[in-house]
Amino acid sequence: MAEIVRMPKLSDTMTEGVVAAWHKNVGDQVSMGDVLAEIETDKATMDFESFQDGVLLHIGVETGSTAAVDSILAILGQKGEDVSALLAADAVAEVVAPVPAPEPPPVAAPAAVEPKPTPVPIVAPADAPVLVSVPTAAPARSGKVKASPLAARMAAERGIDLGSVTGTGEGGRIVKRDIDSYVPASGGVSGAVESHSDHPVSQMRKVIARRLADSKFTAPHFYLNLSIDMEAAVAARVQINAEEGVRVSFNDMVVKAVALSLKKNPAVNSAWMGDVIRTNDHVHIGVAVAVEDGLLVPVVRHADQKSFTQIGAEVRDFAGKARDKKLQPADWEGNTFTISNLGMFGIDEFTAIINPPDACILAIGGIQSVPVVRDGAVVPGHVMKVTLSCDHRVVDGATGAAFLQDLKAYLETPVKMLA
Repeated sequence: MAEIVRMPKLSDTMTEGVVAAWHKNVGDQVSMGDVLAEIETDKATMDFESFQDGVLLHIGVETGSTAAVDSILAILGQKGEDVSALLAADAVAEVVAPVPAPEPPPVAAPAAVEPKPTPVPIVAPADAPVLVSVPTAAPARSGKVKASPLAARMAAERGIDLGSVTGTGEGGRIVKRDIDSYVPASGGVSGAVESHSDHPVSQMRKVIARRLADSKFTAPHFYLNLSIDMEAAVAARVQINAEEGVRVSFNDMVVKAVALSLKKNPAVNSAWMGDVIRTNDHVHIGVAVAVEDGLLVPVVRHADQKSFTQIGAEVRDFAGKARDKKLQPADWEGNTFTISNLGMFGIDEFTAIINPPDACILAIGGIQSVPVVRDGAVVPGHVMKVTLSCDHRVVDGATGAAFLQDLKAYLETPVKMLA
């Protein structure tokens, strides 16, 4: 008996998916466990395996097309089986959107108010002149302006006032060549055309838009800024990377410092859950990774228990998977705190929107070479600015400030992170 295969929900934020590729064609035999199609979600492209045996009788979503979760992806059954009844039943079950009520007619303006002139619709035959109202403020002609339908349409598209165009057609009628050669009195460029291009919104961008809008307009954000002296961290990194085969970045050091600071400040390692505030004992750091369509946040789990090199290896592996759209749900779920680092792009400082359900996100700027005061003298130094975005429903100012002070202490004395 034929069975419907529906668009699966492959992540907690997925509401629709795109079929990136079909691995089977209509008429092919499908066995349980065979890859039926590749489904592009908001975060990755994932293989979708069949849960049953049968012949592929119907494809409901063509390659490159989008479909909502639970809509018909395919139908499997016995060879030659009729699926029209299944398709008809599913169509009947769909909820039809209500037709909006017609808008009420506009209220007429009071008689004392002179209505603005409105253009006359172009309904005349192609060879007949079109009469267009001329605003009273227009110079030169009075009354009606004669223009061919094509010229009138071209003028409307280009924003040209027909009252300022000299017609060279019969009886002074404005024709196509008059619009093509028209030069505005202000010295505009003849024939200049405005243009733009529209691009379909990707699944990832749709989810980013929805989740971050919910966060920004739901969670009351406030921001705490701090400058950190990175002189000791710069020196420590040089010494660590002097070891053969070792590669540690400043981002790895920041992730470790954040994780240790969260252990000291569990209130920051929390989440607003509506009826309760969840304080997490474990530390899972989400590290924002920029990809072509937007942003992904893979998670370094138990970051407080890992070394710089372990953190660095995980982040590099995640970044590669993210760019190739190979991240799996287990890679991006479960964060308790998020870091967004734009220092490598030359950004000095910025503010970030909280990544739900976290209570906070830390924005990391670049390390700047600036004059600093040490022992009463101005000397060259390295300073990094950070901004902590906090959900005021969970974290208060003093709580966030205490976290930042611990973070500062770890980064300004890196040896503390090696204990």
